[in-house]
Amino acid sequence: MNADVIESMVRDVLSRMNSLQGAAPATAAPATGGSQHRAKVHDYPLANKHPEWVKTATNKTLDELTLENVLSGKITAQDMRITPETLRIQAAIARDAGRDRLAMNFERAAELTAVPDDRILEIYNALRPYRSSKQELLDIAEDLESHYHAKICAAFVREAATLYVERKKLKGDD
Repeated sequence: MNADVIESMVRDVLSRMNSLQGAAPATAAPATGGSQHRAKVHDYPLANKHPEWVKTATNKTLDELTLENVLSGKITAQDMRITPETLRIQAAIARDAGRDRLAMNFERAAELTAVPDDRILEIYNALRPYRSSKQELLDIAEDLESHYHAKICAAFVREAATLYVERKKLKGDD
């Protein structure tokens, strides 16, 4: 595939993603369950300015994430997972900085925290050119939306399905 075709596809996807940015804007709440607020650029970096907002998926604090605790087995790989709340706070900060695409990436990542790793790898492979039919991609989108409540990610997969039809990149289009 030549560079011009790839560049054209990337521009098309980004353009379509930008049209989705009005959907589900993130209002970030601290991970501590405090009052709702909109995180701003001045709240960045969270680890320095609001470490109390950052908790792992297993409710560990940043102070607990030490080399000593890792070496002693008190911290596992599961303890290192980020929470959707922290990602949404990062999205709000990015949006406040005028970095809407980055904010959208954080929002998608927040949705994906609910999706098991093996399913993410299946979806990744299914999104590669010539790997899936349009219906298979639409089924993935439906699964993301209905089972994992990942509306932004589902819209992304639907857009990919439409783009793959246009670009003849579906399974059997060789």
